[in-house]
Amino acid sequence: MKYIWFVLYNFIVYPLIFVVGCFFGLFNKKLRVGIIGRFKSIDILKQYFINLDNNIDIYWFHAASLGEFYQVKPVMEGLKEIEPDCLCLLSFSSPSGFEHAKSDAIYCRIYMPFDFFWSIYKAFDIIKPRKVIFASYDIWPNMIWIAKLFKIHTNIFSARVKDGSIKLLPGFNSFYRSIYQQMSTIYTVAKKDYIRINFIIGNRNQPILRILGNPRYDMVKKTSDNFTKTHQNTVMDREKRIIIGSTHPEDDEVIIPGLIKQLRNDNDFSVFYVPHEPNQIHIDKIISKFDTNGFSSTISNTKIISNIPNKRIVIINTVGILNQLYWLGRIAYIGGGFSSGIHNVMEPAIARLPVIFGPKYHQAHEAEELLKYGGGICIKKENEFENSLQSLFNDNKYFKKVSLAATNVIHKNLGSSTRIIRSLIRD
Repeated sequence: MKYIWFVLYNFIVYPLIFVVGCFFGLFNKKLRVGIIGRFKSIDILKQYFINLDNNIDIYWFHAASLGEFYQVKPVMEGLKEIEPDCLCLLSFSSPSGFEHAKSDAIYCRIYMPFDFFWSIYKAFDIIKPRKVIFASYDIWPNMIWIAKLFKIHTNIFSARVKDGSIKLLPGFNSFYRSIYQQMSTIYTVAKKDYIRINFIIGNRNQPILRILGNPRYDMVKKTSDNFTKTHQNTVMDREKRIIIGSTHPEDDEVIIPGLIKQLRNDNDFSVFYVPHEPNQIHIDKIISKFDTNGFSSTISNTKIISNIPNKRIVIINTVGILNQLYWLGRIAYIGGGFSSGIHNVMEPAIARLPVIFGPKYHQAHEAEELLKYGGGICIKKENEFENSLQSLFNDNKYFKKVSLAATNVIHKNLGSSTRIIRSLIRD
């Protein structure tokens, strides 16, 4: 069956994906940048690897985007500490990851080559990696199948199979079985992911399956340590401010009416508003929504948080500072839950904030953990957001309970990166 899927994927499915991607890339800058980057990948690999000593161990890490990079980073850096002579190649699917990922452990950074048989074969022939390691979910069939031909160890860590995944459906299940069965090791986030992947694979001794958690918790904790030194005050001593992080237009429609009502009823209340991808069109729409209700907004372009204006509504028109902003508020709303799926809820949680988000959270284990232990609040409509704000601001006992629960979720999930590194070396 796997040979049938190999033929179908290489001669029908992926060529179609390639053509459609190139077409839409004509109209979408982000997609176009990624496609152009992929055309250059093989040449970059030749530049970095063609004349290397064959005895050097090379680890190829792949992350879909910036979020997955934060899973890769502690694993990659920890591996370099143990094997300082090894080299780490890091590939991305998205420009947001490629452009913003930084680490001294990275030897070479590329866009993932096109997943055609010949291009992946050529990449492996140039690199000759010891192991190929995927983060979370973004695995590519030819990468797995051809690695098997080269006898290269393949791994995916922080593996998840979310509720309702097509991987569990008849037909699709067979396709993903042909991929997962060829992998060497799979490290899942939680037990339910372990069970689902075991179902996909079927009764086989390989790959090795382990439950090792999500190293992103470790990354968030490590990063937050830089801020706790300067923000020792308790959450209750901070400004009565909500941090709106990584919103999409769909989020704006749900939460802005509640924010306006809270602004009218509480003169001490203020807002830091951070769109997911700041652009003038989105920012203008946010400004307009507040303006039509009698509230003016201030745009901040600074990356120095101490220079952000002390105004009631500040729209942050820059990237890279959101994790610091959470330490300047009492409550967080995380966007994406009404569109493509929620963004990072761990950064506000480690900053001791109750975390509010929309209903599309099931791809995020950390959001499920927040709901399970009482550190997160899921809303589905306008009035639920408004009610959540009032409950948190008006009931100090309830606020402290949710705040503590949010932070405890981070601490109880620490240590995954160490477990993954040890297993990668051992398995």
